[in-house]
Amino acid sequence: MTEATDLAARAGDPDPRVGLRAVAALRRLLEQLEAVQVRSARAQGWSWQEIASELGVSRQAVHKKHGRL
Repeated sequence: MTEATDLAARAGDPDPRVGLRAVAALRRLLEQLEAVQVRSARAQGWSWQEIASELGVSRQAVHKKHGRL
């Protein structure tokens, strides 16, 4: 099982403590993955608007979050 798969399985645990910890860990993992992909897109010449469109957010939101990368 991969880390993400294991975390996703634990997110459904009947014990809220286990489930909430897994949700928090998944959130951190998603943030890391998003940052990696945004850096990759920018390195390949993508505009902030193109990235925002793929993420389903505004250009301003993605630039505010990742503009320092």
